[in-house]
Amino acid sequence: MMSKAVWRNGCFILALGLLSGCSTIGGWFSVDDDEDPRQPAELQDIDESVKVSRRWSTGVGDGQGEGRYALEPVIAGDRLYVASADGEVQALQRSNGKRLWERELDRGLSGGVGHYSGDLFLGGADGSVLRLSADSGELIWQVPVSSEVLAPPQSNGRVVVAQTYDGKLHGLDFASGKRLWTHDSNMPVLTIRGTSTPILRDNLVFVGFATGRVLALDVATGAVQWEARVAIAQGRSEIERIVDIDGSMALAGGDLYAASYQGNLVAMEASSGRKLWQQAVSSVSGVSTGFGNVYVADEDGSVLAWLRNGQGLRWRQDALAWRGLGRPVPVSSYLAVADFEGYVHLLSQVDGEFVGRIKVDGDGVRADMLSDGNILYVYGNSGKLAAYEIRAR
Repeated sequence: MMSKAVWRNGCFILALGLLSGCSTIGGWFSVDDDEDPRQPAELQDIDESVKVSRRWSTGVGDGQGEGRYALEPVIAGDRLYVASADGEVQALQRSNGKRLWERELDRGLSGGVGHYSGDLFLGGADGSVLRLSADSGELIWQVPVSSEVLAPPQSNGRVVVAQTYDGKLHGLDFASGKRLWTHDSNMPVLTIRGTSTPILRDNLVFVGFATGRVLALDVATGAVQWEARVAIAQGRSEIERIVDIDGSMALAGGDLYAASYQGNLVAMEASSGRKLWQQAVSSVSGVSTGFGNVYVADEDGSVLAWLRNGQGLRWRQDALAWRGLGRPVPVSSYLAVADFEGYVHLLSQVDGEFVGRIKVDGDGVRADMLSDGNILYVYGNSGKLAAYEIRAR
């Protein structure tokens, strides 16, 4: 069976094939905690220059469950849709968190939530893709795919695309769920548990794979239009050769940004895949853009802001070393980044200095946070979903 690697707080946990049992890599971390160079940094006091107010909070099932999923909420108009690993799906009023409807599905969920117009798309832990009505939560169709779907399926109203844990991308008919095409990326022997979220624009779907490549495919046919290499597998061992693109990519204007583990952050033309610039990073949490910057959290806990125009590093924040950081998310003029202990750190987008900090969920935060204006939505691993308003003091 294929081996899979799971990221947790700066170390790898191996799971053989698709079995639930796992064991640590022998000998890697046999040093005492005091000597471990990957010990998470202790948080230092900061001068808080922003006021963070919780507007509302609610609970959603068992949250991310025990499968190390990262189910992401999605904003759609005045609603927020969210799902939990035990199959609970909710529609909430964004302004106050009021529950508009709730549905209990008959299966565990591993990927979501995708949204298009009046529909939601979810990935089942049993290897399925589901389409639900966004108005009521009614199940419209469900179809089997080749394995778990670990990221939100996406749609353009004609095709639904879903990336599966085994390195395949499936194109499904929007109306019926019938499979239209499948692309196989030829998975390496060892990968990190997770997949990137497909991005749709016009007639193309952009997707990153565990091979360290980003591909653009025709949404209707699955034909490859271009491919770009973000990282090259190097080293003697399979662990050294891991170059997964697992975190969210970012599409800004005509440029696409992607980061890989043990590889690079790459800017490329979305129309052709032509590489514009690259910088060495090692990240599994993904990238975002704002204030003319491209933001990425390195596996070592550094938060980096690279100039979008390719002219180098704007700033670097190193005070969160080895704290298992998630994807940095711009909110108003600040940058929010969550860690494995459930703290959300707020930094200035201008210079990377800390401006605030809140504790959200003691079980940590894996799912990408969402923002709109000065409101930040955080979905903790335990199932706590909260909206925070961020203002300058």
